[in-house]
Amino acid sequence: MQRITLSMDDELAAALDRHMKKHRYSSRSEALRDILRDAQARECLEDTQAAKEDGGFCVATLAYIYDHETRDLGRRLTQAQHKHHDLQVATLHVHLDHDSCLEVSVLRGSAKAVQALAADTVSQRGVRHGQLHVVPAGRARGRHSHGGGAHEHEHIHA
Repeated sequence: MQRITLSMDDELAAALDRHMKKHRYSSRSEALRDILRDAQARECLEDTQAAKEDGGFCVATLAYIYDHETRDLGRRLTQAQHKHHDLQVATLHVHLDHDSCLEVSVLRGSAKAVQALAADTVSQRGVRHGQLHVVPAGRARGRHSHGGGAHEHEHIHA
């Protein structure tokens, strides 16, 4: 690990301290590392989108709140999930009140396909709030043992 010295004006230092306290970081260093990781991930995603037609591989969460009483919305959302079963890893469904449901989907695949699925989902009539969080990732196949016999499978590295 490298140690660096950073100079900034008082206003920016105060903003860093507020961010640190708000997100409960134990130090300015931890806060800055997280800010830089986030910037690096966004930059990586932008670079892979520019370089590849599919936008590069990613893992993501899509969280949205919808009114389950909206005509055919539940059916349309389920159909979209089945249509994109290759992107869907898991979905959590929570009943918030008599009318509202929260769903959180864990997704993986090309960034372009994940973003298209998210846009199709949150634009449905009856979906009130939606947020997609995308993390660029890599895939690697490897052969190793998890306590039993050796086998080969894919690992995702974010």
